[in-house]
Amino acid sequence: MTASESFVEVAGGKIQMLKGGTGRPLFILHHDIGNPGWLPFYDELTRDFTVHVPSHPGFGKSDRPEWMRNVRDLALVYQWLLADLKLDSIVVVGLGFGGWIAAEIAMMCRHAFARMVLVNSMGMLPQRGEILDQFLINTIDYSRSGFHNQEKYVELYTAEPTLDQLEQWEINREMTSRIAYKPYMYDQAMPRLIRGVRTPTLIVWGTENRIVPLECGELYRDAIVGARLETIPGASHFAEVEKPAELAKLVRDFAGGR
Repeated sequence: MTASESFVEVAGGKIQMLKGGTGRPLFILHHDIGNPGWLPFYDELTRDFTVHVPSHPGFGKSDRPEWMRNVRDLALVYQWLLADLKLDSIVVVGLGFGGWIAAEIAMMCRHAFARMVLVNSMGMLPQRGEILDQFLINTIDYSRSGFHNQEKYVELYTAEPTLDQLEQWEINREMTSRIAYKPYMYDQAMPRLIRGVRTPTLIVWGTENRIVPLECGELYRDAIVGARLETIPGASHFAEVEKPAELAKLVRDFAGGR
């Protein structure tokens, strides 16, 4: 389907919003490399939900807030956005970096979401492995690292990404470095504060994830009361691209729909 595009002003800047489908509201918070457009995964969910996909401030077509310095700032802007939109019984799906943002919102406001799905989420510091540092490699290699099936990468970005795509990746990378570099891709308070979350939560992980180790999913599962962890065989970090139907089914079965 074709999604509609709009812009909402929050905290002195405009946020790009993509929207499609009908039914209960579902928010998708995208990865640190940005939102590549309206994906088949989003289409899968529009059968049961009204799907909202904002571009984070400083990413995509959203305005860049020069004042923003950490993920908590970003989470507060999203709380403001959700309040202005006046949507009830929201389901949130956080993808990678977006999962960290969703977790921060849930820690700040226990009633922000009716259900939360964290997919290959950043935000936790692994004790055994490590989160792949995108600033040690080039942006193409980092993006490719998130795919177990390289054909899926080529389908989405082509074998040789365009100059516009490369430029957008670098813009997104600069914003990521500003708000999530020290410490890199985790919140030192997360293991403590996430224990106060009571939002029903599903954790989903790709078995072939080379960017964020499964250990991080286990840490989220163990810290959030009642959380469940599911894995998707053959998927890496960008499971929504590699296994859209499988991931959408997990979301739908957990969150219901209309």
